[in-house]
Amino acid sequence: MVALDLRRLRFLREFEERGTLAAVAAALGYSPSAVSQQLALLEREVGTRLFEKAGRGVRLTDAGQLLARHARVLLSAAEAAEADLAALSGAVRGTVRAGGLQSAARRLLVPAVARLTVEHPQVRAEISELELEQALPGLRLGAVDLMIGDEYDGHPRPRPAGLRFAVLHEEPLKVVLPATHPLARTGGPVPIAMLRSDVWAASDEGTGHHAMVVGTCRSLGGYEPDLRHRSSDADVQLELVRVAAAVALMPPLTLPADDPALAVRDVAEATLRRRLVVVTRDSPPAPALTALLAAVTDQARQLEPSGSEPTPGRRSRRSAEEGRVLAPQPPQVLP
Repeated sequence: MVALDLRRLRFLREFEERGTLAAVAAALGYSPSAVSQQLALLEREVGTRLFEKAGRGVRLTDAGQLLARHARVLLSAAEAAEADLAALSGAVRGTVRAGGLQSAARRLLVPAVARLTVEHPQVRAEISELELEQALPGLRLGAVDLMIGDEYDGHPRPRPAGLRFAVLHEEPLKVVLPATHPLARTGGPVPIAMLRSDVWAASDEGTGHHAMVVGTCRSLGGYEPDLRHRSSDADVQLELVRVAAAVALMPPLTLPADDPALAVRDVAEATLRRRLVVVTRDSPPAPALTALLAAVTDQARQLEPSGSEPTPGRRSRRSAEEGRVLAPQPPQVLP
């Protein structure tokens, strides 16, 4: 009978997900040689080759791929067992790791962690500023427990198997111009088509925001934007608008309450929306994660303007998602 070490199986899963020893080392905080040693020990434990040479690196053999598939199941079962035991004890303790893009970290995660510190002092919450694209591998592998990302009309996120997605907050996108811009003077909605000659700022290439800006200029304006400036820091984008005469498409959560150097206008051609989406693994959550989810969800509700009500269709869909994904779940016993 082979005795499998769960820690080494996690190294194997990381390699399956990330593809190189260097990437595994960077993700787990080990040296590449330490990762190699752990995987060599795993090979000796199972008594068969798990890796083979591939150019200057290595890849999984058929046996390695088979064991990696079983590792997913074993690691998921171990996580579920830990969550069930923690729930059975009734204590809310442990470590929960969350990530979010800048506006979500600032407006949702930080207030939620502040509340968690008061209500559940035995929970250690760790927050990182991450784009969803960066966080998904760690989320699937257990290095991150909760992620808040965004998605835009016309640019839905992929929904990988094994993860749960739920909408936390929706808001309309705004055109942000320098206050001295000719189109800022009227105070009315601004046509994207009229910004053809302007210099644009957006998030880094490969992010949802970058794709949304390019797609919006193409679909509503019929042109390729002169997208000279790229930063996933909303404050940098706003400064580019203020002092470098750039224009941007930004959600209200990223905007200052009042800035005389900026003109914030509606989009004339259509109502474009951004949704903040919370992502967790599709497994029974530990009590610490359940507590953080509750705090994040409550904070998101406070972002809704007082007296505002989403349309009935949106309300029903959103409530159904929140009830299925965000509400604390009873312990589940694995067969």
